[in-house]
Amino acid sequence: MNRSFVVIASVSCLLLSACSTVKYNTLEKIGIHKRDLLVANVEDARDAQQDAQEQFKDALERFGSVVEIEETGLKKAYDRLSDEYDDSKDAAEDVSNEIDDVEEVAEDLFAEWAKEIEEYTDANLKQNSQNQLRSTQARYKDMLATMQESERSMVPVLKTFRDNVLFLKHNLNAQAVGSLKGTFTNLEGDIDRLIEQMNRSIERSNQFIAEMQPG
Repeated sequence: MNRSFVVIASVSCLLLSACSTVKYNTLEKIGIHKRDLLVANVEDARDAQQDAQEQFKDALERFGSVVEIEETGLKKAYDRLSDEYDDSKDAAEDVSNEIDDVEEVAEDLFAEWAKEIEEYTDANLKQNSQNQLRSTQARYKDMLATMQESERSMVPVLKTFRDNVLFLKHNLNAQAVGSLKGTFTNLEGDIDRLIEQMNRSIERSNQFIAEMQPG
């Protein structure tokens, strides 16, 4: 993320307690507009998905090492796997929060845009702006749908992960570990599909960011 968007994110955090109107007016006074916030939020959502990808990969590797061990050290293995689940859950929540931020700013941006279109006195300029608004909304809608699909795909993976962590917790013995080997194969496939979906969402995010950049 470039320096300007780091500034945007920092200033936004300081203004979270203020109402939206005051927040936007304050930001615009220092040259930060809703479109800048939208691009920054899309970047944050993309980065969160990339972080989640890495976390799920790490968790899968840890899971694979757990199901291969014998009775010795099983409690320690459970503790490690439980920590990986907690980290994966946090990563998934980060993705959801970033997507929520994208939606909030986008709604405000499009509402303002639509309202300001009515202020035109030149019919040609008004029509051109309306066309731009519809085009941008369509691209945004497509990108958001991909993000949300990626978000939904994390749910079954986390549920499976949580079930297996609980199973280890309640059955700290070699028999429990042996029965998890079949589940590992299914979990591996689920995470592969999740990462593939996230890659598509990240690609759409990058396209949207590029299209929103001036020049």
